[in-house]
Amino acid sequence: MRVFLAGASGVIGRRLVPLLRIAGHEVAGLTRSPQNAALIDELGATSVVCDVYDADALAAALAGYQPDLVLHELTDLPDDPAQIEDFRERHARIRIEGTHNLLAAARAAGTTRVLAQSVAWPMPAGPAHDSVAELERSVLAAGGVVLRYGQFYGEGTYHADTIPSAPRIQIDRAAEATVDALDEATGVLELTDDGIRRVAASLD
Repeated sequence: MRVFLAGASGVIGRRLVPLLRIAGHEVAGLTRSPQNAALIDELGATSVVCDVYDADALAAALAGYQPDLVLHELTDLPDDPAQIEDFRERHARIRIEGTHNLLAAARAAGTTRVLAQSVAWPMPAGPAHDSVAELERSVLAAGGVVLRYGQFYGEGTYHADTIPSAPRIQIDRAAEATVDALDEATGVLELTDDGIRRVAASLD
């Protein structure tokens, strides 16, 4: 397949690119940072530098690549976990506006397969909960697959040297499970150290 990976330079994206290539897929990796383009190219993907909030440029990028599948691994989180609260609104925006723009661009390009990152644990009331709910609603409405990951741990994550509470998934295993899920039918999948399982769509 031709895979358009949004968030290719992120903690899971940089693991996904080589796995997708090994599996025989062509990969275009989206990043908003020109500094990350070289990394994406080195990993074996074709880098695409574009801001997901620039809907016209994003639509042009997907139209030019004509992907069979869009894999949405975009986040807007700080390197320092102590600053997560400061990034709450930014992360909520990428879950809502970023997701909507990706889905619209995929639709315009004729791409019907979309998989998108979500979380497997309850979110606090407010922007976090509402943005996750909207991401999942819009992806499912488009016939896509929601990937509810457990808390990542391992090199490059917030839990580099510790194991978080369940639900959790080691970051390399998360990338492997994502590739395993590419052919799954629309719905919600929970990805944890216990494996991949289909779950109900409700967040409540």
